[in-house]
Amino acid sequence: MKRISNRLAVLPLLAGTLIGTAAHAVSDLPGGPAVRQLNLSPPATKIAEEQHFLHWMMLIICTAIFIGVFAVMFYSIWKHRKSKGHPAASFHESVAVEVAWTIVPFLIVIVMALPATKVLVAQKDTTNADLTVKVTGYQWKWGYDYIKGEGEGLAYISTLDSSQRALSNAGAKGDVPDNYLFKVDNPLVVPVGKKVRVITTANDVIHSFMVPAFGIKQDAIPGFVRDTWFRAEKVGDYYGQCAELCGKEHAYMPIHVKVLSAQDYAAWVDVEHKKAAAKLDDPSKVWVLDDLVKRGEKVYAANCAACHQANGKGAGPIKPLDGSPVVLDADHKQQIDTVLKGRLDKGMPSWAQLSDTDIAAVVTYTKNSWSNKTGQFVQPAEIVAERGK
Repeated sequence: MKRISNRLAVLPLLAGTLIGTAAHAVSDLPGGPAVRQLNLSPPATKIAEEQHFLHWMMLIICTAIFIGVFAVMFYSIWKHRKSKGHPAASFHESVAVEVAWTIVPFLIVIVMALPATKVLVAQKDTTNADLTVKVTGYQWKWGYDYIKGEGEGLAYISTLDSSQRALSNAGAKGDVPDNYLFKVDNPLVVPVGKKVRVITTANDVIHSFMVPAFGIKQDAIPGFVRDTWFRAEKVGDYYGQCAELCGKEHAYMPIHVKVLSAQDYAAWVDVEHKKAAAKLDDPSKVWVLDDLVKRGEKVYAANCAACHQANGKGAGPIKPLDGSPVVLDADHKQQIDTVLKGRLDKGMPSWAQLSDTDIAAVVTYTKNSWSNKTGQFVQPAEIVAERGK
């Protein structure tokens, strides 16, 4: 009876586990991962389709070889076992057998290698691209620079959406969206049916740019330039992640590629160019403290709060900004230099890609927030002067 009662006591726990699992159930993310996914992601490019074909071709050939070899081996062992009265055979090498087991595997390798080589060569052919985008890996975000083709001159940073960051910090309790940890503030936008060359590099450590639906995965290495390409065949949203362990927030470095029709892409480019022109501040403009702090708060929330925290206290190896001697120092040069060049030995990336006004604003914000009531402020002209050194 005691054993039965103990087993019955476990039932509520199992039921609670099942209910908890159901509460956190998510659906497939179109263009991204699927629930209980066993196969490769549905292909959205010709290269990805070829990779699917190779995957199944290789699997079928290897399975057939495995079954054939072991079937003959087990049949021979069973059919000619000693208990059936078969004596042990005594024989020497056979030229025919030697030739056969050399030629047959060679032919099988050729059958497998020819289509694989064709796809591999096509993967590396980045010539005649319609659009070229430089992708820079940062800890822990992506930078996109459109350097050739329609959209040339556009540049922006793509970061995990702050709402999902907050959801993760809260332990992702309750229902989570299907795009959990895949939603970003600025996706990479490309036109459908156009060859897009992706040039990868990194600003701090090794990252890896991977979008499974496109069949691309290219390492982003500091000081080196690598490239790959894709041509999306379908309009839609496609997702990937950094595929190289790059630090403590590796899991918060998603990739979102939005594929638009030619007309929608042209309209998007026009809007983004107008936005970029509006943001192009005159670095010689003299700002007042309140305006710099307000702007700096937005820059800080988008780029700095993930590591230094919204309260400026930092976390783990990340140094706090609240009460920092560098931030409180009336000489602004060291802090500006840190923001511009980074401190890779301390996990601080360079933020030189931000505008002079944005850097001046965020430095001013840190000097006048939390307990840092210094009253100091930095003008964009100071950033221009430090960049030139």
